[in-house]
Amino acid sequence: MNLPNASNARVEREKIIGYLLNSSHPYGGSKAGFFARFGFTIEAWELLAECLRNQGSNHPISSVAETVFGPRYALDGEILSPDGRNPFIRTVWQMDRGELAPRLITAYPIPEPA
Repeated sequence: MNLPNASNARVEREKIIGYLLNSSHPYGGSKAGFFARFGFTIEAWELLAECLRNQGSNHPISSVAETVFGPRYALDGEILSPDGRNPFIRTVWQMDRGELAPRLITAYPIPEPA
């Protein structure tokens, strides 16, 4: 099963700049270091947003959890990166109740399956 309405998935600027690429963020700092190692930068935050949307569109759902806000989907797979090494990550998307498109909650590295 694929992410519902993935072509319209939302990746907010603040999620990228304030969290995933913010080395000072208490939870996002290690993620910022990870993404920076593959060539992603705050100056070109739109590239990471687009690569995350592509990752969410091109891999099947690994798991679904129901939350009070709506279903939350985890997807595991490669993300295209500026340096071409394309690391394996998990993206988590939420379909908020009443919304038509999922929004990115987080992204982080996971071990690639054998």
